[in-house]
Amino acid sequence: MAEATTEAVTPGARRSRERHAYGFALSAVMLVTLTATVAAPSPVYPLYQAEWSLGPGVLSLMFAIYVVGLLIVLITAGSLSDHIGRRPVILAAASLALLALVILVLATGVGAVLVARVVQGAAMALGMGALGAALLDFAPPHGGRLAATLNGALPPFGLAVGSLLGGVFVQFEPDPTRLVFVVLSVAVVVLGAMAFLLPEAHPRRPGALASLRPALSLPARVRPVFFAVLGCMLASWALAGLYLGMGATLVRGIFHAPQAVVGGLAIACVTGVGALTGMVGQRLDARHVMITGAIALVVGPLLILAAVQTGQLWLMFLGNVVGGVGFGGGFQGGLRLILAEAPEADRAGLLSTVYLVSYFAFGAPCLLAGLLTPTLGLRTVVIGYGVFVSVLSAIALALQLARRGTRTVELEAVQDELAHS
Repeated sequence: MAEATTEAVTPGARRSRERHAYGFALSAVMLVTLTATVAAPSPVYPLYQAEWSLGPGVLSLMFAIYVVGLLIVLITAGSLSDHIGRRPVILAAASLALLALVILVLATGVGAVLVARVVQGAAMALGMGALGAALLDFAPPHGGRLAATLNGALPPFGLAVGSLLGGVFVQFEPDPTRLVFVVLSVAVVVLGAMAFLLPEAHPRRPGALASLRPALSLPARVRPVFFAVLGCMLASWALAGLYLGMGATLVRGIFHAPQAVVGGLAIACVTGVGALTGMVGQRLDARHVMITGAIALVVGPLLILAAVQTGQLWLMFLGNVVGGVGFGGGFQGGLRLILAEAPEADRAGLLSTVYLVSYFAFGAPCLLAGLLTPTLGLRTVVIGYGVFVSVLSAIALALQLARRGTRTVELEAVQDELAHS
């Protein structure tokens, strides 16, 4: 029986499978690389601070200003690949990412870094929606759940890779403010060249220019689920933003750990454990994964606050791991529920809306924290930030538990969508 099945596969069908496998793998690797370029500067910020005599508000601005580029592009071109195809948008994202890295390599002051971060935000906005939608387009048969899981797991994994890579280069390489960006530039060039061979699985459709009008794509059938999971997603990315924006400064300023790699590892604990949580929870009920994440998002920040109060570095890492479970479960469980309801024609636009909300929560609270630090002090701001994430997570958890009466209806919708993916 197996031989008959093998013989029935035509050369054309085999080539199509290979092209889809290539597209799936390349989209995944590019998504990780793109998010890694955003996280790599985080361990470098203390070096900028020392070299250019910067205050904490400027450091937070360097991290969070990417939101400007991200918001502008997401609300204009977030659904562009639904109209002109995935490949041209992915190539544009790679080009912008490369431009930002080149600016960082040549940067001699704050202005250049701020420009690079805005360009990185634009690259992220273009790439996240198009690459995430490409993962769904190229997913293997019955692989809709895997593609949805990777959409949630790969960005946190990329953040972990970028922060660790930045920490290692700062700690051990002779030119830490530039060399990590040179290495990532080479990676982006190679992947961009490979993207020219990316097959196009999404048909073009009219309305490309009209899609550039500022708007958010949130189909009516998705809205109930989207607003039900919104609190968990906001809390997840707000916690990640604390570490990407202030993690290295926190490790040095409160726990007095001079090694840059420790700061990178602290960031990677949150983002890496978040990615691992999503993969482990792939076959679990998405609602249960999200509720578990919400609980961890309440507990993790409280452990971090205890670490700040006692000065115990090990307790901070424990809080990071628990918070990472919350980051992964809260975001990825919610994303799976949303994607299960997503119309195929609106995937990129919907993903862009999800990422817009998530990354706004990723950057805006950290920017506010940085502005308040000179007045209130780093310790007070971190405590307030942690309380904010815990309270937001507790509210989201309460809302999810209150919605248990709609659980059966939502799960039937998810299972039906997955069965046809």
